[in-house]
Amino acid sequence: MTWGLILVLLLILGAEFVNGWTDAPNAIATVVSTRSLTPLQAVLMASALNLVGVFSGTAVAQTIGKGIIDPKAVDLVTVGGAMVGIILWSSVAARWGIPTSETHALVAGLAGAGLATAGPGVLVWEGWRKVLVGLVFSTFLGFLGGFVVITAIYWLFRRAVPGKVRGTFRGLQVLSSGFMAFSHGSNDGQKFMGAFTLALVLGNVLPEFVIPRWVIFLCAATMAVGTLTGGWRIIKTMGMKITKLEPFQGFAAEMAAATTITIASRLGIPLSTTHTITTAIVGVGAARGVSAVRWGVTVELVSAWILTFPICAIISWLVVKMARTFF
Repeated sequence: MTWGLILVLLLILGAEFVNGWTDAPNAIATVVSTRSLTPLQAVLMASALNLVGVFSGTAVAQTIGKGIIDPKAVDLVTVGGAMVGIILWSSVAARWGIPTSETHALVAGLAGAGLATAGPGVLVWEGWRKVLVGLVFSTFLGFLGGFVVITAIYWLFRRAVPGKVRGTFRGLQVLSSGFMAFSHGSNDGQKFMGAFTLALVLGNVLPEFVIPRWVIFLCAATMAVGTLTGGWRIIKTMGMKITKLEPFQGFAAEMAAATTITIASRLGIPLSTTHTITTAIVGVGAARGVSAVRWGVTVELVSAWILTFPICAIISWLVVKMARTFF
């Protein structure tokens, strides 16, 4: 363990902590906004089930650690530079309550830092193909899933008493929120442990890319602490500003998003959980009519997502270039 490696590992944990601020709260935003759980109950549940989700597999971590940039062409400065870009951009976004995609911040940061280190040849097409597939999953399947599930609920309960429906789905939404938290851990929770393991390999602590149990637990615990200590602005944006949600609508959005994320996790596809739950919420709102969605807020969120790629890539590129110039 050199001082350089320790610094890079701390930067990765810092990025994972910020992930707990800006991304993990998405899993519980709707269950808080519908008052099915108190904020404290929701955060504790999300922290626990995120941890369980992280332990459910390592396919996404493998993609991040070996499939975005060629591990043989980069070094610890590359990984550290990528983390600086993520931390800076995501911290600014968290301050303004903007739920950024840590997935896109991470792959963009790795790409920018990798290009600064070894040029275009450092990018691995197989991993980027999965990232592009993840964009389709999170954008279109999230929206379509939310729209279909809520439409089915409207039809199945069309003759039910509204008060009874609300009571039934208040309990069901606790379960769907738990599923959402688990699915978030199974995808987003794995990404930074992939970067952590890559740093250990580059630092000659591990002989090959095999993710140790202690790395899984450390990254999951760091993300959980981030969620516990922040994330309230994100919860307000996601749960209250996009569209007005009742418990049955929150249930529909969470089930659609969590199912999409779980399928992607099993396929090793690193998709944006932020995009997925946001588009699912928009799909649920759109089923009531176009006017039910606050499109101004939605456009602001999409603009932040688009900016994430170039900003994180440029910051990471600059950090690596400066590091190699001055050190």
